[in-house]
Amino acid sequence: MARFTPLTYCTGVPCALLLLFFSLSLFSSCKEHADAASADRKAKSGEPPIVDVLVASPRPIKNEIEANGSVVANEYVELHPEVSGRIVYLNVPEGAHVAKGTVIARINDADLQATLAKSKAQLDLFQKTEERERKLLEINGINQADYDLAVSNINSTKADIDYTQAQLDKTVIRAPFDGVVGLRQVSPGAYVTPANIIATVQQLDKTKVDFTIPEQYSYVVRKGALVDVQLDALKNARRKGLIVATEPQINLSSRNLKVRALLEDGAGHPGAFVKVFINAGVDKRAIMVPTNCIIPEDRNNQVILVKDGRARVVNVETGLREASSIEIVKGVNPGDTVIVTGVLFARPDAPVHIRNVKTGEDENTPTAANDK
Repeated sequence: MARFTPLTYCTGVPCALLLLFFSLSLFSSCKEHADAASADRKAKSGEPPIVDVLVASPRPIKNEIEANGSVVANEYVELHPEVSGRIVYLNVPEGAHVAKGTVIARINDADLQATLAKSKAQLDLFQKTEERERKLLEINGINQADYDLAVSNINSTKADIDYTQAQLDKTVIRAPFDGVVGLRQVSPGAYVTPANIIATVQQLDKTKVDFTIPEQYSYVVRKGALVDVQLDALKNARRKGLIVATEPQINLSSRNLKVRALLEDGAGHPGAFVKVFINAGVDKRAIMVPTNCIIPEDRNNQVILVKDGRARVVNVETGLREASSIEIVKGVNPGDTVIVTGVLFARPDAPVHIRNVKTGEDENTPTAANDK
C-alpha cells in the first residue's frame, strides 16, 4: 500500500498555495510593524503632522434649495360600491381611457326593482282614490279628513319611490371624470361591500408634484413661482413646475411646509420620486470649505486654522450645503488658512507642516507652500 509522506504531499499544488499565503502574511506583518515604528519615531521626535490647507476666499454659489417630492395625478379616485351585493356587470378596461359617466359595474338590484314596482302600483291606486274622494268632497259626500288621508298616501308613496330610486342609483358605479382606469380588483359575480375597491381612475393629462420644505424657507415659496423638477428616472433632465398652492398650516411633527406645483408638460407617473429645486434668491459669493474639514460637536461646529505655523481651533456657523462643500457663515474670514486634510492629526496650538495650498476659487489646483 502506498503511503504519502509530508514531503510527497508538499510537492503538489496545495503546498505551493500555503507557502504563498504565509509569504504574503509575513510581508504584511513586517510592513505594519515598520509603519508603526515609523509613526512612533515621528511622535517621539515631535515632528509636526503633514496637512493640506485651503486659503479661504469668497466664490460664487447658487442659492438653491433642494427638496424631495412625489408626482400626483390631477384627479384620483378609488371606485367603491355604495351598497353591498353581488356584481352582475363589470366593465373595467384596464389601462384604457374612459369618459365621465361610463358604467364600470352594476350590483344586483332585483329586490330594489321589485320594491319600486310595488310602490308605483300603490301610487296608481292612491291617485285614483284621491280623484274619487275629491269629487265626493265637492258635494259634501265625505269629510275633509278622509280626503286629506288620501292625499297623504300619495305623497308618502312618492317619497318611497324616490328613496328606492336613490338606492337603485347606488347599485351603478360610474366613472366620475375622464381618466385612465387602473387594474381590476374584483371579478364578475363577486360579493362586494363598500370596503372593496373595484378599480381606480386617474386623470393624467395634468400631473402635479407635492413636496415639502423646512419652515425657515417658507418665504421663498409663493403662488405662481416656477421651480425645477427632476424626475428620478431622468436624472439629467429638469422640467418646469408652477407652484399652484401651499398648505396653510405647517406640519406640527416635522415643521415642514407642504407645497404643490403643476408640471408644465404634464408628463410623469403618479407616485414617482422627484427632486425639486427652488431658487432662494439672488446668487451670492460665500466662503466654501470641504465638508470633511468640519469637526462636529454637541453645540458647535469647528474647523482648524493655521496661524503662524500652528493649528488653531475655531467655532464656525455653517449655511448652505453643496455636494462636497459647505458655506461658512461665521468664524472664518477671507485669507484664513483652513486645514482640509490631516485634520485628525492636528493638535491645538501644535505646529503643522503644510504640504499643499488650495485656493477658494479653485480647490482642485494646489500651489506650492512655504514652510513656516
